Amino acid sequence: MQQTGLCDIHCHILPGVDDGSRNMEESLRMLQMEYNDGVRCIMLTPHFRYQMFEPPLEKVKQAFAELQTQAKERWPDLTLRLGSEIHKSLDISECLRKGERLTLGGTNHVLLEFSGSDPKSLIFERALDLLNHGYKPIIAHIERYSNIRDDFDGMEELKDMGAFIQVNADTISGKDGFFVKRYARKLMKRDLIDFVGTDAHRSDSRTPGLAKAYDQAAKANGNDYARWLFIQNPSFFFEE
Repeated sequence: MQQTGLCDIHCHILPGVDDGSRNMEESLRMLQMEYNDGVRCIMLTPHFRYQMFEPPLEKVKQAFAELQTQAKERWPDLTLRLGSEIHKSLDISECLRKGERLTLGGTNHVLLEFSGSDPKSLIFERALDLLNHGYKPIIAHIERYSNIRDDFDGMEELKDMGAFIQVNADTISGKDGFFVKRYARKLMKRDLIDFVGTDAHRSDSRTPGLAKAYDQAAKANGNDYARWLFIQNPSFFFEE
């Protein structure tokens, strides 16, 4: 039986604000794909990255309000929340304090993105800055960062500092290949993953796929672990 109640904390389903969904119709198709996978809680996390993705905050909030209205009519038991995926800029803490950037669902958690070749020292520096200002960084898709992805001790140190680690669903499910699937199993065995997100961008490419990741996590570490990772741990983001 398919598991329901899954939570997706990282996706680009909000229409027309970044390189994700192109319009409302595509967003609704993507939400249907999520719903069919058993997902009932979704954090919408459009990019914010200087000189690449700088959607006005009011435009983001308006797109969210319109999508939420459409979603409630179709899936009354689907909960949507608004956040953002923020690139590594120096001014993140200041912008958050001023209300110019979005945390995840109004919590003090921040989805923090880096470039693939950024040094480990920069990852630690930005995470520590957020922690020192009262925020809890979640390092987005840590498997993409060449200077830390195989440094399990470094990841432990990040977590000991108070940061969290997010991995993409396609890494766990094996959609991105056998070797990344094996890598994800190593992370799970070491209990290094805190959250999973689809990082879905389109309805025809980089699509949602949380159910397959859940199944692989359950196969690797047991159903109790999978329920904790995909349902119980992220559930507080979606509480009223």
